[in-house]
Amino acid sequence: MDNRAGEMEVFAAAAELGSFSAAGRQLKLTPSAVSKLITRIEDRLGTRLLLRSTRALRLTPEGERYLARALRILAEIEETEREIASGSEAAPRGRVRVNASVGFGVRCIMPLIPEFLRLYPEVELDLSLNDGMVDLMEGRADIAIRSSAAALPDSSLKARKIRESRRVVVAAPSYLAVHGIPQTPADLARHNCLRFNFRQSPYEWPFRDPVSGEVVTQQVTGNFLADNGPTLRQLCVEGLGLARIGQFHVAPDIAEGRLVPVLERYNPEDVELIHAIFAGHQHLPARVRAFVDFLAERIRGEA
Repeated sequence: MDNRAGEMEVFAAAAELGSFSAAGRQLKLTPSAVSKLITRIEDRLGTRLLLRSTRALRLTPEGERYLARALRILAEIEETEREIASGSEAAPRGRVRVNASVGFGVRCIMPLIPEFLRLYPEVELDLSLNDGMVDLMEGRADIAIRSSAAALPDSSLKARKIRESRRVVVAAPSYLAVHGIPQTPADLARHNCLRFNFRQSPYEWPFRDPVSGEVVTQQVTGNFLADNGPTLRQLCVEGLGLARIGQFHVAPDIAEGRLVPVLERYNPEDVELIHAIFAGHQHLPARVRAFVDFLAERIRGEA
């Protein structure tokens, strides 16, 4: 009888412990039995998952993908059996891997972590912060927190809005004292504008004509680009130039006078939508649902 879950457990142990002997000791198998089971998986898949040497085991790219999926499947099997044994109201348990953008993670998620872990002490939270794309279908994370989820890359993914934040053009008082306050979007041609390097139109900022209501774009230039909000916010605070950024990045700086909003009369009132993206299985793991619900409840309604 096929026992692929058992094979996955053996493979995961060997990959994570780095040797057949260590995996065998953990699973009470001989090293040769571990080797044969992994060879069986590779023969069935027609690809090499582990590179063997006398010193260590190393995952191939295919092995990394198989390990990520195997760990997810094994965790779901464990959770399913626990829920059936304990009833549907069993407390969330196990590891939930969250990947968030740097700015949102630092500003909005990290302050909430202590409360979440107090509420769900059996959940192990694995948080990664970066602004690159993450492939949920390859098992790199259970939840990705990203802005603008209008076009999901896979139909099996679901998105839940966590919050929205208007964008604002800001500068430090020290910068404005030297270079002056722009009165119209056209004045930005004479200013150093700090920009994101991943926007589709990084050299243009949108503005709304206060008379006609028409939204137009203004070309901007500057000597610095970055791939995350905290970096632009920091250089803005230090007086390097102006930045157009989500208000959640800079709300404390505005409140405390470190940054000043400019051109508010021309603000198009566009918003940055922040979503939690996750695999949309019919039976979402309790640990994943708990974290998404927690974020939506705690962050809801913030500017």
